Amino acid sequence: MPVTAIALAEAAAQAKAGGAAAVDSVAERMLVYQRSVGGWPKAVGNEKVKYDHALSAALVKQTRADAGHPDATIDNDATTREIRYLAKAYATTGNPAYKAAAEKGIEYLLRMQYANGGFPQYYPDRSLYRHQITYNDNAMIRALLVLRDVAQRKGDLAAVDAALVLRAQKAVDLGVSCILKTQYVQRGTLTVWCAQHDEKTLLPAKARAFELASLSGAESVGIVEFLMGIENPSAEVRKAITSAVAWFEAVKIPNVAVKEIVDSSQPTGRDRIVVPQPGSTLWARFYDLNTNQPIYVGRDSQPHAALADIENERRAGYVYVSTWPEKLLTKEYPKWKQQWESSSKL
Repeated sequence: MPVTAIALAEAAAQAKAGGAAAVDSVAERMLVYQRSVGGWPKAVGNEKVKYDHALSAALVKQTRADAGHPDATIDNDATTREIRYLAKAYATTGNPAYKAAAEKGIEYLLRMQYANGGFPQYYPDRSLYRHQITYNDNAMIRALLVLRDVAQRKGDLAAVDAALVLRAQKAVDLGVSCILKTQYVQRGTLTVWCAQHDEKTLLPAKARAFELASLSGAESVGIVEFLMGIENPSAEVRKAITSAVAWFEAVKIPNVAVKEIVDSSQPTGRDRIVVPQPGSTLWARFYDLNTNQPIYVGRDSQPHAALADIENERRAGYVYVSTWPEKLLTKEYPKWKQQWESSSKL
């Protein structure tokens, strides 16, 4: 049983026994790491934040003293995972501290959202590319999914303060508007999205050296799935979905597969290579904004035509090509299309 499930089971047993408010050990550690602004960091220094081990008294004291550090983020599941876990822990234990912390986290999401509906990767830290509207690794989409559950009073998030419901719905509506406005138009045709967009111009933007302004074959999948979850989608939302699906079909790379190999001649001792495989289909993570050609970018920030053209450290350490849209195209979109084509031609 995963450590989080064990913690919840133990807390449930304690709650059943009665007495003082039940304690969930994972939730308690989340309380320690919550920043004063309401969100959570994904790492402290070079150490990734983990909740599966007990914290020393010294570390608890040090972490609480650092609550004002501006490193709260929605990157890599940070903040959204804590909100969801704390809401679940509250449902299990009835401990009001967990509900309060979840609500403070939701307030953080509402506070960090731009007026145009976009979400930065970090807040309040605006250094580097952290201020950009960030779809990368589904950061903005995960925030919107939490807020949508709050707005719909769904699951464990139904228990949060009712005053958050209308605010969450407004934030979701703004987020959808931002998604529609950032969908890239290429010679008059809607395509998909970049992993990052400038928060002012809404245009595709560069992040790290190997993450150029480009069309995303990965993050765009999560965006489309989010849009397909909208009840009674508008004609504009339906068009955004169908246009993105058409783009995925147009840019797929047929009859190839990606393979992980051991290679002692490489600096990392391993490699990723693209090999012929009839019937298999891949998509690149990055596509050129103008030509729709896959691009592979190493730390030199230069686009290359093949995965083999960039350095081994990046090939082995970052996923440039995969099957991201496969389930969307073969299962999710056909089901969605069948649901809505009776009411409107898609």
